[in-house]
Amino acid sequence: MMHSVKAAVILAAKDDPNTQQLADWLRNIFGPLFLVIIGIVALFFLFTREITRFIQFIVLSIVIAVVFYYPGIITSVAKGIVQALGVEDTG
Repeated sequence: MMHSVKAAVILAAKDDPNTQQLADWLRNIFGPLFLVIIGIVALFFLFTREITRFIQFIVLSIVIAVVFYYPGIITSVAKGIVQALGVEDTG
């Protein structure tokens, strides 16, 4: 009895959830919504002639979009900063 339970646990552990498909699905849903909201807010800033806030908003939107669409870039930037500072990598 105990061996069959261990085998079931081992088989269940190999069937991990596919988080990449979930991430792609969320990007497909929230990506266009994100772009529409950015467009509406950007037009609002342009029509009210708040150019400084418009530029700040666009820069912040670009940073958020890069992190949203390319989440692996955070680790790449962090590794580059660590190498540039000469900090030892212990792990």
